[in-house]
Amino acid sequence: MAKKRKSVALLIETSNAYARGVLRGIASYVHEHEQWSIFLTEQERGSLPPSWLQDWNGHGVIARIENQATAQVVQDLKIPVVDVSAARHIPEIPCVETDDEAIAGLAYTHLRERGFETFGFCGDARFVWSTNREKAFLKRVEEDGFPCSTFVDQRQSRRAPGAERRRLVKWLHQLPKPIGIFATYDIKAQEVLDACRECDLKVPLEVAVLGVDNDELLCDLCTPPLTSIAPDAEQAGRVAAATLDAMMNKPRRQCGNHPSMRLLPPKGIVSRQSTDIVAISDKDVAEAVRFIRDHYCEPINVQDLLERIPISRRMLESRFREILGRTPHQEILRRRIDQIQYLLANTDLSLSQIARQTGFQNQEYMSVAFRRAVGQPPGAFRKERRRVSQEN
Repeated sequence: MAKKRKSVALLIETSNAYARGVLRGIASYVHEHEQWSIFLTEQERGSLPPSWLQDWNGHGVIARIENQATAQVVQDLKIPVVDVSAARHIPEIPCVETDDEAIAGLAYTHLRERGFETFGFCGDARFVWSTNREKAFLKRVEEDGFPCSTFVDQRQSRRAPGAERRRLVKWLHQLPKPIGIFATYDIKAQEVLDACRECDLKVPLEVAVLGVDNDELLCDLCTPPLTSIAPDAEQAGRVAAATLDAMMNKPRRQCGNHPSMRLLPPKGIVSRQSTDIVAISDKDVAEAVRFIRDHYCEPINVQDLLERIPISRRMLESRFREILGRTPHQEILRRRIDQIQYLLANTDLSLSQIARQTGFQNQEYMSVAFRRAVGQPPGAFRKERRRVSQEN
């Protein structure tokens, strides 16, 4: 006799890129393991639970629990539930979410690398994860002694955007320029870009804008195209599905054996035109940073910079240290090491291929430089990252 499939409800919206990524991750897990009968209805972020759920007789739920009504319904079902929202309306159940502190840190680093010394944050009061990102971003900015202005959208309904839009335009007008703005998600970043166009502010010359979710269609439709942080949404879906599977296979619900919260770091940043600027007043240093940014994957060195910039090596290094806190050589190496880490974690390229793609003469030289910077050889770094990913 064929084994009866487990029935699983997915209370996850299909209206944004992150949630669709979570759904893809769940589907990937299900296809590789025991098949489930999936119950999924189209809904928007923060929607009330579907009416059929109250009388549903299923085995488990994966939900973005972003309001108390959804929390109450899933609790009343008395079946295993995994949350994929940071709101934590039911603290005692397992939750899989993005690491908002890591996202904010990546946003700050990206804007700071472009030379910004004035920052802005644009958030959304409806979502806990937006508040988490705001706090983490402000902390990073303040630790380095820079100013940061914040705008938090207070509206409760997207059907009445007029007042908040006027407030956003006024905020942008009053900001010091140039400024790097971190928007808590891509749709919010798109609103900032639209408001900049209304204000006749030049992007990225006066205002650089960075979002989160890497919704490729939305980012490409923005004017200019939007730089965005790519969260590991699919891995979040896989982890949530694996957690629910383990819970459903127990004789009764035992959430205590599962971590209350699993935070997944972002995959990286996809750079586009909205942050394609070097906001450094020293033209020589700006030109050098721009050249490094565009060519660090090639076998360049400091001499290549000096051939383009008519100052002495000593003067260039002195200005670099004063403005960026590191030498030109350290800047080239830092960018290469960051790219090596990304390729090790996200591709199956061999070490020799990675060396060629990051400007190193050979694999051995790359390995020595990587170990000196990171504290472990590239192979060990890759194994560690994959072990952590599998555990999650």
